[in-house]
Amino acid sequence: MCSWCWGFAPAFGAVVDHHPELTINVLAGGLRPGENAEPLNDQMRQMLGHHWEQVEQASGQPFDRTGLDRQDWVYDTELADTAVVTMRNLASDQVLAWVHHLHEAFYAKAVDITHPDVYPSLLAGFDVDAEAFMSALQSPEMRAATWQDFGLARQLGASGFPTVLGVRDGKAMMLTRGYTDAETFDKIIHRWIELTVPDVAPGASCTIDGVC
Repeated sequence: MCSWCWGFAPAFGAVVDHHPELTINVLAGGLRPGENAEPLNDQMRQMLGHHWEQVEQASGQPFDRTGLDRQDWVYDTELADTAVVTMRNLASDQVLAWVHHLHEAFYAKAVDITHPDVYPSLLAGFDVDAEAFMSALQSPEMRAATWQDFGLARQLGASGFPTVLGVRDGKAMMLTRGYTDAETFDKIIHRWIELTVPDVAPGASCTIDGVC
């Protein structure tokens, strides 16, 4: 439920596809969970609308603004975060596709992913037992695991979203914080691989645009 993460999705996807040698781990950052949730009042509508316009212009990603017309609604990201952690726990190989699916549902289709009732239909097409998923999604154990993610994300320095960290030999390096276009992000990843992987000599890997 982070609009700039939705905007970053095409760039992230393109670079990840170009570097299959990388192992991608997803942490739930916790934008507005629980006590940090905010009601969708007129001020919040104006702020979100402004952000969405900025993201749309920068990335070309679509937004369905009917979601801003909700009444008596609270911008609470905890359940969506827990849905990500739940998918990671049950089917880790599908978590990136699931994150993208939730992004698209919330931003491009105005699906209220703060409500558990929408998740059974959202699971269509994913190779996971829906009953097991829903049970885990609403369990105290998965909620606790999600809040552990929030703590770890902060510990690693993720104070804004999206954040991408490069981790090697137990050491994390901040690669990007906030929206980055595909060309810039690819160059960052390309350079990080050269610096951190001993058997990759400078120029031995190529960026998306073919620069080696």
